[in-house]
Amino acid sequence: MEDKQWYTLDSLTDEIIGPKGTPEREDFDAEVASALIGASIKNARKASHLTQAELGERVGVQAAQISKIESGRNVTITTIIRVLNALGLSATFSINGLDLEPVTIGAAR
Repeated sequence: MEDKQWYTLDSLTDEIIGPKGTPEREDFDAEVASALIGASIKNARKASHLTQAELGERVGVQAAQISKIESGRNVTITTIIRVLNALGLSATFSINGLDLEPVTIGAAR
């Protein structure tokens, strides 16, 4: 029986995309983070039984803009705050490496 070679996700990402700290890896990690935020917003919208158009109306944008946000495009902190407020949710952000307290944005219902 052959011995199998096992790889971690981090080691494969380092090999395929580039090691942490390189511009390619930073871009990749930012895209993944945006996609995860977008998916979370979509799940929250669906849990609130809202359509993209209804959420867009609450936020003050078109449904197409909500679609972009949910797919991880055009995600900015300002947009996240507006969407969280529209959904009556909050999130906590922290900046690693700085001696700052985490900041909570949005207002929970």
